[in-house]
Amino acid sequence: MSFYPCVTWVKRGVAKQTPDRVEVTKEELEKIIREAKGDIKDLEDNEDEDGWEDVESGDEITEENRGSSSDHLKEGATGGCTDDTKKGKRKRKEKHADDDMEDIVNAYGLDKYDEEEDVSSPWDGIAGLTYYASNTEDPYITMKDDDEDSDLEDFQIKATDNLVVVGRVEKDCTNLEVHVYNEDENNFYVHHDMLVATFPLALEWLNFDPTDEKPGNLLAVGSMDPTIDVWDLDLVDSIEPAFTLGTKPKKKAKSKKKVGSVGGHTDAVLDLSWNHHVRNVLASGAADFTVALWDLSQGKVVTTLKQHTEKVQALQWHPFEAQSLLTASFDHTAMVFDCRSPTNSHKTWTFDGEVERVTWNHFSPFYYLASTDQGFVYCVDVRMDKPVFTLGAHTKAVTGLCLSSRVPGCLVTASADKCFKVWDINDNKPECVFDKDLGMGELQCVSCCPDSAFVFAIGGETDFKVWDIRENAAVRNRFQGRTASKVTGPSPPASVDPVALETLSLGTRTDTFNKKRKRKKKKPAAESS
Repeated sequence: MSFYPCVTWVKRGVAKQTPDRVEVTKEELEKIIREAKGDIKDLEDNEDEDGWEDVESGDEITEENRGSSSDHLKEGATGGCTDDTKKGKRKRKEKHADDDMEDIVNAYGLDKYDEEEDVSSPWDGIAGLTYYASNTEDPYITMKDDDEDSDLEDFQIKATDNLVVVGRVEKDCTNLEVHVYNEDENNFYVHHDMLVATFPLALEWLNFDPTDEKPGNLLAVGSMDPTIDVWDLDLVDSIEPAFTLGTKPKKKAKSKKKVGSVGGHTDAVLDLSWNHHVRNVLASGAADFTVALWDLSQGKVVTTLKQHTEKVQALQWHPFEAQSLLTASFDHTAMVFDCRSPTNSHKTWTFDGEVERVTWNHFSPFYYLASTDQGFVYCVDVRMDKPVFTLGAHTKAVTGLCLSSRVPGCLVTASADKCFKVWDINDNKPECVFDKDLGMGELQCVSCCPDSAFVFAIGGETDFKVWDIRENAAVRNRFQGRTASKVTGPSPPASVDPVALETLSLGTRTDTFNKKRKRKKKKPAAESS
């Protein structure tokens, strides 16, 4: 059974058309093997040496011949056999096995298997199996197929393809699956995957590559470790991330939990958000109660926010304001920080329950939405102290909260109650348009395609799917003809005043900002007089 805790999209036209393949050198492979052997040895040393021994006797044990446990101990054998009888049976079996093996060796000449033979042509020996580069060129294969051409076509990324990256957990195996989704051709398949060492909790796409001036195609991964791994999505068969932020502690502290550190987090990284305006900045929220602001060009934390008193579960940069960061925590609060002076300039809202998810409304930049473990969704105007509306969306925690990328008012929620719902929150009057149990167990995450307004990726307890919600007639009828926004990147809608965005209300920050602007305007006039 698979489990899908996190998901994110990559826009069309971002990925390299033909991804590069990683070739592991002999030295790198030896290093990996040594490390793996060391890990295996550590696991074996920790295992309990006491255990059941294998029973060598071939006799079937039934209720009739089992007897009591005390009888077995007295007789010293399984199934009532004596030691001498048991040894005799074993010797006869070993003799028969040796005779059978000798017959096989003589019949097939296995004793001469390692002796070299002269190969007069490529058709002789094992070389004949690899003489032709493909089945198409091999004259001995008459049934031709197009599998190789098909594989090559699937390996290439088209300009109309989206990538969908999902974290997958299956028993003791954890990996990241990179899917290709093409809406026009109705294609959806796994392109490649990467094995990760620990349970993935958060995924965030970014294009800042500290080693290259050109935009990249990278994925930041938060996990149960206190570090953040950044993978290159244009590399296939990667065995390690492009780089890692933070360091792992040598030993877990048995005393009281440490709150952050200069080098990064000290506990699991629960959420990530990349700043589209200041491309070298990444924000992370963690179970150590802190928010870290990373400078990717230096690979280190430049600011740590410690205002929350519990685990920081969710965070997101404002879509148009580079300095405004929304955070949320298990302490029942959400905060908006002006990261130019986060200690003195932030505003707090308190909700009924631990906050699970938050998202800015990119159609109404003064508004954000927050969901809780009690099943509620709150809509907040940052210029006000109380929510605009409170929505009883689900009976359990709202684990997925996402607005359509292009259609105003279209909100989807996913929950631990196994239900997926579509809402119309236009004019701040929420109404449920559609709800369904997707048969995926408890839903864990949801994300909207940046290029398709109604296509959502959904991760659940047992499955993962990409779904166009227009398949439902009620959704089609409700949002048909609604003006789709042209907002596709970090720029405000035409109806929003960019100057007003800079005065995002955070207590007294608006007044301070206006005074600074006035002083800057008066200064040149005084000098000219």
